[in-house]
Amino acid sequence: MVSPETTIPWYSVYWFSPSTFKAFTWSYPEILLGIAAIPLLFFIRWLLHLKTTQKLPVALTQKDLKTSLLNSIRIVPGLLLFICIALLLVALARPQKTNEKVEQWTEGIDIMLAIDISRSMEIADFTPNRLDAAKKVANKFIDGRIQDRIGIVVFSGDAFSLAPLTTDYGLLKSLINEMTFSMIESRGTAIGSALAVVTNRMRESASKSKVCILLSDGDSNAGNIDPITAAELAAAFGIKIYTIVIGKEGMVPFGKDFFGRPNMIENNVDETTMRKIAEIGNGEFYRVLDNKALERVFSQIDKLEKAEIKETRFKDTADYYTIYVNWSILFLLAWLFTKLTFISNVLQD
Repeated sequence: MVSPETTIPWYSVYWFSPSTFKAFTWSYPEILLGIAAIPLLFFIRWLLHLKTTQKLPVALTQKDLKTSLLNSIRIVPGLLLFICIALLLVALARPQKTNEKVEQWTEGIDIMLAIDISRSMEIADFTPNRLDAAKKVANKFIDGRIQDRIGIVVFSGDAFSLAPLTTDYGLLKSLINEMTFSMIESRGTAIGSALAVVTNRMRESASKSKVCILLSDGDSNAGNIDPITAAELAAAFGIKIYTIVIGKEGMVPFGKDFFGRPNMIENNVDETTMRKIAEIGNGEFYRVLDNKALERVFSQIDKLEKAEIKETRFKDTADYYTIYVNWSILFLLAWLFTKLTFISNVLQD
């Protein structure tokens, strides 16, 4: 990358602006302290000059003591030498500007979300119900991913792929928000079919890490594929399976009666099958009973299935000491000019 300073000539006053000095980094900043010592050295030199200079007593009247512009010019050589040394110290401190660029990249993970949309997911033991709670945490989970391809499978009495593996997170969240109980007509919970669709979507994936997050609230009572067989097939393709059982057992609220009171129905959960699926898939089994527990589970899975983020750093350092060397030489020549020419006589007379 070309720095904009490279187009600025060395003789520009830009190099003396406070903002320019503030932007520099210095290789030897302690040398800059020497600039403060220069006036002291000149003061000592002046004192020595006073003591060693031969003086003649001359009586002058008050009217003869007149100030002249030439008296002020006498300090020019010393001032030029002061600036020359100061600029030389600035150059020795080595002013620099560093441009650092960091590139981050990751190989990414392939993740399939298999979400139950059966009618039992309408049960209101979660707020506002099980499906809406699952949709909320799924969206939050997607927000936390970087470079991962994510797909969605929905299932009830049957299963189908709602979204293929993609990094279009906006599309995924839109599809999740549009998810309804009426997307699949057949009733029931076909967990085996859901795993089969997941496997079909991921079997040709070249990703080093393939993950399925299976979320359901009931027994597998539909579909023509046994859940355990489907889990073994998924594991054979290297798919890691996390299973989440959502909902409480016993009497739970489902819909409302004529008077607006919640209807209570009996709810049973088959934990055994879901535990077995997670075991076969080398994943983890989770049981969640409320919204906060569901959020914690997705957060934990998010931490467990993070791809390693690698970064490459490019550092480009530009030196600017030559600019101040040039200025120092310029003031040195000006000092020599005042000392070695007839001007010196003018300044001393």
